[in-house]
Amino acid sequence: MLEHLADNQAVLVVDETGDLKKGTRTVGVQRQCTGTAGQIENAQVAVYLTYTSRHGHAGIDRALYLRKSWTSDPQRCRRASVPPDIGFATKPQLAAQMIERALDAGVRAAWAAGDEVYGDNPHLHAILEKRRLGYVLAVASNRHLTVGPGRFRADALATRIPKRAWQRISAGAGAKGHRWHDWALLDLPAGPGHHWLMVRRNRRTGQLAFYRCYSPRRAPLSTLVKVAGSRWTVEETFQSSKTLTGLDEHQVRRWDSWHRWVTLALLAHAFLAVTAALERHTLADDGTSPDGLIPLTCNEIQRLLTTWIAQPARDLTHRLRWSTWRRRHQARARRSHYRRQTALQP
Repeated sequence: MLEHLADNQAVLVVDETGDLKKGTRTVGVQRQCTGTAGQIENAQVAVYLTYTSRHGHAGIDRALYLRKSWTSDPQRCRRASVPPDIGFATKPQLAAQMIERALDAGVRAAWAAGDEVYGDNPHLHAILEKRRLGYVLAVASNRHLTVGPGRFRADALATRIPKRAWQRISAGAGAKGHRWHDWALLDLPAGPGHHWLMVRRNRRTGQLAFYRCYSPRRAPLSTLVKVAGSRWTVEETFQSSKTLTGLDEHQVRRWDSWHRWVTLALLAHAFLAVTAALERHTLADDGTSPDGLIPLTCNEIQRLLTTWIAQPARDLTHRLRWSTWRRRHQARARRSHYRRQTALQP
């Protein structure tokens, strides 16, 4: 995957996802909060590392999250074949281990990104700064930051931003057009390198979001916004991996079985991501192919592979015509969404 998607300005995005489970013997299962259910459920949670570049994105590493109820019970761990040297590690610690593992393996990247679980962890900040890897990590509104003579909450600092400091910048293209927000940047005196508090404001509701940023070299606001916008790629990776390659469809109980299944699912998704990326060099300026179709997506590639493998050969021509019609229709729909969004921008 890195052979085709590698980019010196790539972003390493970390996030966790949960799989709902029954019983108590499946490795890592515990009643815990998971975004999959939006509440506390009996679930298995893992942290994933996604490689995101201008060429595409896919998962490159994974770490199963074991709570202290597991690591403090050797007999339970032994039944699930958890290696004896595996101890308790928080989600930010697992993320730091995967990022360092990727950098040590020669992965080319310039940034890291994550949500508040990782942005509020100073240990992760220190590791990234030590490796001189820039980061844009979300932080809570009540996060205290040192500015000038004292420490202030992030939302209190946002009230000091003058109107002229806000800039309208797109965080990237979404399903229905560019994701426009107002952005502002505040310098933070926090040691070597350049540190900022970046604030995002919804143009309709006025709701604020906050990001702790670092770069070994000065970076423009537009670059930091682009990195912040890359966080959505990990959610798309979760969705497509679960839908297309069965990331969450395992029925395994043991440590080694879980790692085998998840690794194969990530490998299958990486194949789809690379295949989709190989077509993008032929795109026109509006993001469509010369014949007016949207580029091949992971979903479309998986559908075509299923057709070629599982369907009778006599249906192949019909299936290809149907794929072409679908992609042309999607290209028209995307252009319409973009035009409508531009017209409705405040």
